[in-house]
Amino acid sequence: MDPISPLEQALHAARALVLADLVAREVAEADVVSLVEESIAQRRWWVEQWPDGAAFVAGLVAQDVQDALLERYGRWPLCPVCGSGDPHALDVEPELGPDPHWVCHKAGVKVASVGSLGSATGGTVSS
Repeated sequence: MDPISPLEQALHAARALVLADLVAREVAEADVVSLVEESIAQRRWWVEQWPDGAAFVAGLVAQDVQDALLERYGRWPLCPVCGSGDPHALDVEPELGPDPHWVCHKAGVKVASVGSLGSATGGTVSS
């Protein structure tokens, strides 16, 4: 059996992290998972062109899925920190960098690492 390339490792890790956040927010329906797969396919090409960007793939896939969900369903993931005011989505920071986090710009706090939304909200929550 051939070892898994660093490119494939990065893509598999990104897929797992984003799926974990979708599951934590109870939105991992088949059509939403398809959005993850579309992003992975696009980012595979991107990382093949720029191998040094492999560390950035998880944040980029999270942003891709967030953008696709906004177009089709609405804001995701909703901020679990701000209990009042208009519901708003978390953002991924850094936009292009390693160790991506979900952040609330309104409260100015890091909420969770990408892949860890479930632990940031005490388990699964509806959004």
